[in-house]
Amino acid sequence: MRTALELARAGVPVLPLRAGKVPFGNCPTCAGSACGGRPNMLAAGPCRCPRVCHAWAAATTDPTVIASPTWAWAWARAVAVAYHPGGAGYTVVDLDDTDAIGWARATLPPTRVVATTRGEHWIYRGATRSANHVRPGVDIKSRMAYVRWLGRGTGHTTGLPSAVRALLERHKQESTPPRGGVDSSSPAPRPVVGWDRAVVTGCRHTERYVSTGLERGLAIVHSHTKSGAGSSAYGVARFLAKQHRECPGPCGLDALAEDIVSAAVAVGVPESYARRAVRNGLHTSA
Repeated sequence: MRTALELARAGVPVLPLRAGKVPFGNCPTCAGSACGGRPNMLAAGPCRCPRVCHAWAAATTDPTVIASPTWAWAWARAVAVAYHPGGAGYTVVDLDDTDAIGWARATLPPTRVVATTRGEHWIYRGATRSANHVRPGVDIKSRMAYVRWLGRGTGHTTGLPSAVRALLERHKQESTPPRGGVDSSSPAPRPVVGWDRAVVTGCRHTERYVSTGLERGLAIVHSHTKSGAGSSAYGVARFLAKQHRECPGPCGLDALAEDIVSAAVAVGVPESYARRAVRNGLHTSA
């Protein structure tokens, strides 16, 4: 807590991390985004929960919140301090291995560097969107992300370079499904387990359309290996449900839901949370 208060005084929003170096789980009121979410999340909601809920979105610079009784419970069980780089006006290029570090040294301008367990954090001034796996061993952490505090590092912080923005733009283009459906030139995706045309007689889509959309959604969930997989599962479920809004039904959405839940669980989301998130996504598609 002392470290967190020091960072907060410097204008860096902080939050505690529990065992596994991950955020604390949501309280029952906030589970499955039933509360509507924090105002500063992607889907802005009215939640004002005093607990450490919603991962990076709970990060704050308010010392009364950080030292409050509800947060004291979390600090007593915390293993590390995290911060929200975007909230402080920074972007962190997370380099996971020596190959990624070599790429950064050859490509990016020097800046403040913090050593990590497996690699390095390169910290730049200027906030942007976050994305995982923008290239092998490289994640971008800024808005809607958290980073473990590992010290002040060495070097001088410089401005966010165009090379990082270019990586994000390319990643966005590669991961965004085309409008109005799926790319007919894409390779045939795997069949959806449990999705049988003999049963889903009321669905107006082809099996290729359904399975391609699901594959792209699962890839988004799988990309959130450190945070945000639960929220991504909710978003994917909501998006897929929207595609079937005009179908007379049945559409076999329960089969799609199981795949989304499995993807979220595979990257560390508790199964009960994943199921609630997917269920809420399927039922808030209007």
